[in-house]
Amino acid sequence: QVQLVESGGGLVQAGGSLRLSCSASGSIFNTMGWYRQAPGKLRELVATITRGGSTNYADSVKGRFTISRDNAKNTVYLQMDSLKPEDTAVYYCNAKRLVPNLVNYWGQGTQVTVSS
Repeated sequence: QVQLVESGGGLVQAGGSLRLSCSASGSIFNTMGWYRQAPGKLRELVATITRGGSTNYADSVKGRFTISRDNAKNTVYLQMDSLKPEDTAVYYCNAKRLVPNLVNYWGQGTQVTVSS
C-alpha cells in the first residue's frame, strides 16, 4: 500500500520560511514533487524532482523555493523562503511510479498560511 505523508505546514508571516517534508512508502518513484491549491483556484505545480536530481519549478517560486530529495528515505522536501501571502494554499505531495505501470499518488495535503 503506497502512502504519502506530508508535514511542516503552518502559519508564517510574509518574508518568513517553512520547510515541508513528504515521506513516501510502498514503491519506488521516478518523480516526486509538490503542488498547491488555493481557495477558488485550480491545483498548480510548485516543483518536481526526479530520482536523478533534475528539478522543475513554477515561475512564481523560482529563486524562493528549493526542492530536494533523499532517495534512500523516499522523502522529498520543499524549502520555502521569502514567503508571500500569495503562497497561501494547501500543499500536496505528489509521487509518480513508472514501473510496472504509471501511477500517480497524492498525499493528504498540508496547509500553508502566509500572513501580511
